[in-house]
Amino acid sequence: MEKKDLFGICPYLTSQRVLSGKWSMYIIYLLSFGPIRFNELQRNMPGEMTHTTLSRQLKTLEEEGLIVRKEYSQIPPKVEYYLSEVGEKFQPVLDALGAWGNEYIEFMRDRKEE
Repeated sequence: MEKKDLFGICPYLTSQRVLSGKWSMYIIYLLSFGPIRFNELQRNMPGEMTHTTLSRQLKTLEEEGLIVRKEYSQIPPKVEYYLSEVGEKFQPVLDALGAWGNEYIEFMRDRKEE
């Protein structure tokens, strides 16, 4: 039996593949506050995030159409990242995930206290 590639057909698998990077949702969360430069973005990432990993993740999110990279022709060079129109449409999902994440954190605390 042939396995189907459900990317572009199933909304759950499509979303999962587009957001598959370890840091993709957190990057989208940080960009939801407005445009941000690379170094500022890196300062807001967890310590284990390397320059290379962040660059790779940003490139992937840009290729997927979720973020926009804007380069300014000036010296020193300036690059900003911001959410694309489709990336901004992810905001309600991000809000729901944040609410669920807070509830789950509370659930874990309650379990620990038992």
